[in-house]
Amino acid sequence: MKRYRKYVLPYWKYFVMGPILMIVEVIGEVFLPALMANIINVGAANHDVSYILMTGGMMIALAFIMMAGGIGGNYFAVKAAVSFAADLRRDLFARVQDFSFHNIDSFSTGSLVTRLTNDITQIQNVIMMGLKLFLRAPGMMIGAVIMAFAINPSLAAILLVVIPMLAAMIMLIIRIGFPRFDFMQKKLDLLNSGIREALTNVRVVKSFVREDREEQKFAEANAQLKEAGLRAFKVVIFQMPVMMLAMNITTLAVVWVGGNMVLAGTMPVGDLTAFTTYIVQVLMSLMMLAMVLLQSSRAVASARRITEVLDTKPDLTDEDASDADAVIQKGDIEFRNVSFSYYKEREEKVLDHISFSITHGETVGIIGSTGCGKTTLVQLIPRLYDVDEGEVLVDGIDVREYSLKHLRNSVGMVLQKNVLFSGTILDNLRWGDEQADPEQVRAAAQAAQADDFIRSFEKGYDTELGQGGVNVSGGQKQRLCIARALLKKPRILILDDSTSAVDTATEAMIRRSFRTELKDTTKIIIAQRITSVMEADKILVLEEGRIVGEGSHRELMASCETYREIYESQMDKEVTA
Repeated sequence: MKRYRKYVLPYWKYFVMGPILMIVEVIGEVFLPALMANIINVGAANHDVSYILMTGGMMIALAFIMMAGGIGGNYFAVKAAVSFAADLRRDLFARVQDFSFHNIDSFSTGSLVTRLTNDITQIQNVIMMGLKLFLRAPGMMIGAVIMAFAINPSLAAILLVVIPMLAAMIMLIIRIGFPRFDFMQKKLDLLNSGIREALTNVRVVKSFVREDREEQKFAEANAQLKEAGLRAFKVVIFQMPVMMLAMNITTLAVVWVGGNMVLAGTMPVGDLTAFTTYIVQVLMSLMMLAMVLLQSSRAVASARRITEVLDTKPDLTDEDASDADAVIQKGDIEFRNVSFSYYKEREEKVLDHISFSITHGETVGIIGSTGCGKTTLVQLIPRLYDVDEGEVLVDGIDVREYSLKHLRNSVGMVLQKNVLFSGTILDNLRWGDEQADPEQVRAAAQAAQADDFIRSFEKGYDTELGQGGVNVSGGQKQRLCIARALLKKPRILILDDSTSAVDTATEAMIRRSFRTELKDTTKIIIAQRITSVMEADKILVLEEGRIVGEGSHRELMASCETYREIYESQMDKEVTA
């Protein structure tokens, strides 16, 4: 609970006022039956109309006071719960933003979405319900028990049997319900992950005509969630009939015994009416407490899942950076005996003792077979991952000694998987520089060979892009992503196979613009097409996580068999084509 205290303190007045105002309603509920008993016992028995009107007026006034207390209590309860949830959701999202790729993978995107939405909603609902009933239910129960004993202690003794029995049953139900609700939330994670994957890759699904398969997968996940939900809510379903049965049996017992007392003349009719109402209030308050506790068991499961995220420390931070104020000035890069593995428990390394250096302003190509570690290598430069062994230095400083903000602001990356966001083309390009004016944006687009096709759209740079850029082609998407990176004016530019969907003529123009517009920028180009890197100042050839060749195209053709094989196989294909 200490973790969640900071979300309560800013709104402590709402957390206090909500229950206090609900007590006003409770006081009215406790006194109304007594006033009604007086009307029956005194006013009706003595045919005293003025007494009936006076007492009835008091009841009406008390009802209005109760209404004001109920409205105020509900208002503050809702405000406290919604504010608590909003702040918690903000911090949870901020923590996820700080996560490394490894942290996100350990939870799964679908699970994080569930925790940010459904789990926080569960906590919000139980806080709202708890503030409404936190004092109301115990207050009503205590007040009703006192009034019942005040009216007839011998008849009220029945509560001493009923309350412990119901309390024990409630605790048993909660003990059974908690693990079931936790299991249900995990099944919801799986369903959300499947939905996200299916919707994100809907074009692939349709192109392979796999709709039936996806519907089957969804049906299976949905059925599992249904079964988990039914198993969890059976507890709730069982609770209500049991409580109602106990209430009805107790009420019948009271009416039977009390009715005999009335017939014997030892208890007034009005007292029996009031006593019956108090018995119902006691049992209703127990039902309300049971509902709060049951919902709390579900919220506790959700809170534990949220705490898992909040307690997870990002494995990439700059808290211990010794040069946190340093800014990359040139863009010199050096890898010193670098090794890396995604799975630390395995001996297999994605990169194995890599060493090379790049002088600022150079264009360096990286080529090699699929899975040889090209993408992993460049992701170590902006610290998307950290090395297991060795050092990655930029301008002579280990990247771990920079602040993440300064380091990543100086590195422009165009990833293998090009991502655009919903909004206009201009909005997407300004991710590179929020303050860029239209001329700067257009200059970056021209350098990326994107300006012509952008202006061919009816609304030009104000054209709305669908989610993920669904209304532009693959080559257009790549060029927009390159323009976005160029607008950042980075000291280091990394292109990870980001011209694969662009024709060779356009790619050549992009490379030409790099030579003129980015003379002082260090450029790293990962490519599958050897023609994309042939003109580079230096080419690195990777094979199974090791550098097997380094030099210019001419030098590698003479000294590196792997490079020569790649060149000859691709050139033969072009000739054949």
